[in-house]
Amino acid sequence: MTVEPAAPVEGTPLIKPSTTGHPLYESVVEACRTVYDPEIPVNIFDLGLIYTIDISPENEVRIVMTLTAPGCPVAGEMPGWVADAVEPIDGVKQVDVEMTFEPQWGMDMMSDEARLELGFM
Repeated sequence: MTVEPAAPVEGTPLIKPSTTGHPLYESVVEACRTVYDPEIPVNIFDLGLIYTIDISPENEVRIVMTLTAPGCPVAGEMPGWVADAVEPIDGVKQVDVEMTFEPQWGMDMMSDEARLELGFM
């Protein structure tokens, strides 16, 4: 007997919402904006590669991110760059960066600033 994985419940977001109300949220976002994909002159936050910034009440930061393509040459290094950018923030207890490809990244995830910078607007 095979058990199929449960399909997501309709209306459930594909990307878990970030804890935007946490006092460290803006600092974490700014730290993420210091990390760049070496092939694209736009930071990874504005590219839409950071899916979720989840900050616990104990100031443990969990970041779920993706890449523009699974075969990205820096796939193994990028999570470390993000962790290295976020860890020094005053008050951050721990940083865990998880890579996902669900949902797949698309150009529609970029901020307007990123689209303008890359000539898509």
